[in-house]
Amino acid sequence: MVQIHTAELAPGYSISRLIKGGWQLAGDHGEVSREGALADMAAYYEAGITAFDCADIYTGVEEMIGAFRQHYLQQRGANSLERLKIHTKFVPDLSVLATIDRAQVEQIIDRSLARLHMERLDLVQFHWWDYSVPRYLEVAGWLRELQQAGKIDKLATTNFDTRRTAELVESGIALVSTQVQYSLLDQRPARQLVPFAREHGMRLLCYGTVAGGFLSKRWLGVAQPREGIANRSLVKYKLIIDDFGGWDLFQALLETLERIALKHGVSISTIATRWVLDQEAVAAAIVGVRRGDHLADHAKVFEVSLDEDDKRAIASIHAQSAGLKGDVYDLERDIHGRHGRIMKYELNKS
Repeated sequence: MVQIHTAELAPGYSISRLIKGGWQLAGDHGEVSREGALADMAAYYEAGITAFDCADIYTGVEEMIGAFRQHYLQQRGANSLERLKIHTKFVPDLSVLATIDRAQVEQIIDRSLARLHMERLDLVQFHWWDYSVPRYLEVAGWLRELQQAGKIDKLATTNFDTRRTAELVESGIALVSTQVQYSLLDQRPARQLVPFAREHGMRLLCYGTVAGGFLSKRWLGVAQPREGIANRSLVKYKLIIDDFGGWDLFQALLETLERIALKHGVSISTIATRWVLDQEAVAAAIVGVRRGDHLADHAKVFEVSLDEDDKRAIASIHAQSAGLKGDVYDLERDIHGRHGRIMKYELNKS
């Protein structure tokens, strides 16, 4: 059996370097089998992928993980989930940013506790849609109070840019990690966030590492899709491909990755994930699937080591790309822009 590597986010707080993602289970990516999803959770956990990612706005996912916890503990005993770390998010709706109060923050945290059947949340990742509503420091302070009250173990952010991350840290919020998009197509974190994280002892938890499945053999040699893209995730990552340099450069990247993958006897997706895990300050990559037929492929990432020839080949493709503009999540934060228009901003309803 492949040994799953781990990383330490804080003293005594270790996670697997692959995190089982929950976004694809929220129903926006196609039909989800609840029974199959719970079986997948057990399989991933028993294989050594002992960190799960979810969010208060992923419809039904916190409840699903809570059901898994209850069932597994009933079947295997009180100590059977000692290694499991569940990372959720706190994502207040865009429309309430100006008015949300401490009681509402605590209500949302309490709801996550109830859904997950936990007495304390392992890690809460804070997201804020609009910096023009400058209350994120105030709200983060309330999360810290709930941490001090014992309802939250560790605090983190998701999709905060470097400047606002620094504001949180300077205000006394102890952040152990930040969840951001990072991939062969999107290297925005490397510019500012990674140096900041290095200086302040933070680690990166990375989503989008295979661009919703675009970084796979399935798309090699395929004509550019013009319409009818299957789900919102693929629409999102097609925009990333456009900003990376377009379909032709994307195909050149896939061709390069296919040669590297064949050399190592693994998939393009495995190479893409390995590359992200090798980047500075990265603790883990989030892998999300609706069906449990990818576990063996995911585990292979720990059997692969990219050599200097591999790295040079990838770098030669990157040299042809101007790269995505701005800091992390800058493009997506423009509510009226190409990226922002596909977002859903009002999902945190009771």
